[in-house]
Amino acid sequence: MPIDIFSKRQKRLRGEVPDIYQYDSIPNPLRVQIVHIMNDALGDYRDSENQAIYKAIHEVLCREYGRFYLVEEGNLLFGEYGKDVTKFLVNTSNTDEALDVVELSFRVIDIHYRQKQIRYNVQPKITPDRAIEELNARFKEHGVGYQYESGQIIRVDSQIIHDNAVKPALHLLSYVRFKGANEEFLQAHEHYRHKRYKECLNDCLKALESTMKTICDNQGWAYESRDTAKKLIGICFNNNLIPIFLETQLSSLRQNLESGIPTIRNKLGGHGQGSEQIIVPEYFASYQLNMTASTILLLVEAENSFS
Repeated sequence: MPIDIFSKRQKRLRGEVPDIYQYDSIPNPLRVQIVHIMNDALGDYRDSENQAIYKAIHEVLCREYGRFYLVEEGNLLFGEYGKDVTKFLVNTSNTDEALDVVELSFRVIDIHYRQKQIRYNVQPKITPDRAIEELNARFKEHGVGYQYESGQIIRVDSQIIHDNAVKPALHLLSYVRFKGANEEFLQAHEHYRHKRYKECLNDCLKALESTMKTICDNQGWAYESRDTAKKLIGICFNNNLIPIFLETQLSSLRQNLESGIPTIRNKLGGHGQGSEQIIVPEYFASYQLNMTASTILLLVEAENSFS
């Protein structure tokens, strides 16, 4: 984990610590710190015994980018795949490409190392949990608005909302029965990160509908496969998913749910736009993501305490 060394404390005193997130660049010190974390969790990229791991990462990236190598052909002649991958991460001017390396590498750490699907000869210095924790702490430290969650790099707009709504919602959706909703919600974040805001709205609504259908399946509540969000919300309320002692608040809560996510999606992202192109603003997509997270969290936690 990051250590609060003297120079950091002095920067805070001088007001040099970023208090808002930026998304367009990954500072070079952060890139180098990420390489250190990868070395601790995957094994040093200079160690010949770890080259198979970096070769797999290298091959995926090259195939997706349509290249034969990432940086220098000479590195591969000597089997130095780790050198090519890490040099690419440190030097690429394309922020999305840098995040591709981070996401893919930490997916290997998070999934394959955690499940012992990769045979490694040198024991990693840190656990997957510690590696992910430090990565996310470093992002925050540099004021870069991304976090690694549930196998993906996702964009963060407000740390408070992320910590109290998005992250808990992703945790609840990680259960197997919510697999479909989880994939749709993560895809909404992926669209948002790449500024595909209409697609973001569509997948937010899909995630909400899938969550409610899963709850209905688990509780044995009847619904039609083509039921809209409004009908599914009605089924949840009619079956008293929300505690009865909140009855006086039910009408306003139901109105907020029914007129929130589905309405934004239908007006801005769900139908043909006609002759005039509809532009979905970034702030609307951000609001949609946060509202979806909060609503999913409400519904799943209500079901968990439902009797």
